Amino acid sequence: MISTIKKDIEISENLYSKIKWACNFKNCVPKIICGCFRVIKHTNLAYVEPHRVIIKGKLFLFFNDHDYFYINNLTNKFPISKLKDMIN
Repeated sequence: MISTIKKDIEISENLYSKIKWACNFKNCVPKIICGCFRVIKHTNLAYVEPHRVIIKGKLFLFFNDHDYFYINNLTNKFPISKLKDMIN
């Protein structure tokens, strides 16, 4: 049987402050779901799940210490400096 280990990852203060600033600028409240680190036991397979932030019904994905964020999936990549422009 395959079993996994899940370890939660806290969102960094720097990233949190950038998200809060953009949301305050657009007068909205984000719903933040922290990401996690998943490891399959007895293998070398691992996956880092991004932090999910729902702003005005739109899904944004963030990783700690990255200068980019993603919208809906990992193919739509944008710089964090454009976050306030992407919030409708």
